[in-house]
Amino acid sequence: MSTLLKTLALGALLGVSGLAAAAPPLKLGTTAAFAPPLEVAVAEARKQGLEVELIEFSDWIAPNVSLANGDIDVNYFQHIPFLENAKKDGGYDLVPYAPGIINKLGLYSKKHGDFASLPEGATVAIANDPINGGRGLQLLQRAGLITLKPDVGYRATLEDVTSNPKNIRIIELEAVQLVRALDEVDLAQGYPHYIRLAGTHDPESALLFDGVDNPEYIIQFVIQPASKDDERLRKFVDIYQHSPAVRAALDQAHGTLYQPGWES
Repeated sequence: MSTLLKTLALGALLGVSGLAAAAPPLKLGTTAAFAPPLEVAVAEARKQGLEVELIEFSDWIAPNVSLANGDIDVNYFQHIPFLENAKKDGGYDLVPYAPGIINKLGLYSKKHGDFASLPEGATVAIANDPINGGRGLQLLQRAGLITLKPDVGYRATLEDVTSNPKNIRIIELEAVQLVRALDEVDLAQGYPHYIRLAGTHDPESALLFDGVDNPEYIIQFVIQPASKDDERLRKFVDIYQHSPAVRAALDQAHGTLYQPGWES
């Protein structure tokens, strides 16, 4: 091969290599509660040559809108029941890609030390979205405060309450705002990861927790179906699930109130 051809061939290879190196970063959307361990995963991915851009949303609607519009490649903030409800309401073509963690949910009070101390007509706050609100109602039933229609499960609504012995007043708030409501209400559904971020009280102080044995509540990496073979996704999820540094960050962020969903 002539020197000129060798030079051209080398230039072509370098050009291809440069194009590969210039591949766009994987865009991952999340919310504040899940961001710290993901930030560690992003740093670990960079060490392995994978660029990931972490985009934090302040609500639970925008991450699916952004993913459906193609503004991000994947989001990580929701379990499958929440996703299915969002798809029904928004008409999104989105699918779960891989499992993340499952968090416990609690009933918290700053005013009362047990459920027996709740006064007649106590104010109780739960999430206002149909799925997490149903999860909160199930927990109120476990606490003995209400009774629900049989077999409604996480789809329970206020209309499914069949008995309410203490006549508690149940109000519905955006889930991420529940931690702020604790100063105003007698009892509130709470997410330990948001309580830990707020720093207002002990996230392990709930009067009652649900378990981590409900696989439908495992947080999922969610994508558009066309992205299922994206090698960047496969690599990043593997890092999130198996990196010791990420596991340490998960332990720091969630304490004992979570479980890796991929191990259940």
